[in-house]
Order: sequence, then C-alpha cells, then structure tokens
Amino acid sequence: MYRLAYGITRNPADAEEIVQDVFLQVVRKGTGFEGRAALASWIYRVTTNVALNKRRGKRYQVETSLDDVLPTWEADGHRAGPRAFLVANWSERPDAELLSGEARRILEEAIDRLPEHYRAVLILKDVEELSNEEVATAVGDSVSAVKTRLHRARMALREILTRRLGPPA
Repeated sequence: MYRLAYGITRNPADAEEIVQDVFLQVVRKGTGFEGRAALASWIYRVTTNVALNKRRGKRYQVETSLDDVLPTWEADGHRAGPRAFLVANWSERPDAELLSGEARRILEEAIDRLPEHYRAVLILKDVEELSNEEVATAVGDSVSAVKTRLHRARMALREILTRRLGPPA
C-alpha cells in the first residue's frame, strides 16, 4: 500500500498518511466488502482512490499536460524531431544505470510530470506488477481504457526521458 501511495503522491509523509487512512477504511467498511473481486484488488482500489483524492487536495505541484510530452508527428505520419530521437532505443540501457542515484532522480521527476490518472495506471502495472484486469478494478475503469492510458503514459515517459537524457548511446 505504501509503495502504491508513494508512487501516486510522490511524497513519503502523504503516503504514510494514506496507508493509515486505508487501514481505517478497511476496518470501518470491511463489512461492506462484497467479495466480487479479490480482497487485494479491493485494497488496491481503496488505496488508489485515497491517494488520488489526497493529490487532488494538493495542487501545489505542477503537472504537465500529456500533450506536451507525447511525441509529435509530421503530416506524412513520420515522427518529428531530431533523427537521434527517432531511433532512440531504451531497451539496451542496463537496469543498474536507471536505478543509480542521478538517473533514478531523473526517472522519478519524469514520472512526477505525468498526470495523476496516467501515473496511477503506470505504477499499478509496472511497479506493482498487477494484470490489466486488476489495474482496471483498482482504478474503476475498463481494461481497454487501462491499456490506452498505460500506452500513453509509457510513451510520454519515454519522450520526457529522451528529451532530458538525450538518445541512448
């Protein structure tokens, strides 16, 4: 719960408070759990909702419109931008480099720039490793909407990192 809350809020104190709120809600509303989904899915949904509500109450952080961070396209359908961005291949970067201090901070800043509903789906799927169905249950949306948001979030994240770090060597 803490990892998910922190992934959405990006604030340790808020994440701790969210975990406490989730425990309180589970205790208070536990009898209302109908069993239509797994208990873990229900807790993910409660955590996601509490974290999103917490972020909505704090608008001091600047979010970037997703349109500003997605790649742009030429009229002929080709991607616009320097040639190096066109052939950027992030799959060959070692995990250790991405997890190192400065690179990790850059990655966290890039995730912070995503709108909250895209960030939530990305965290649930790629950090918590939930299935698309479980993510859909957690955020209260359809599987197809989750897939679309996840694709857009990944594209935006890749674009932000490419602009910040330049093309991979």
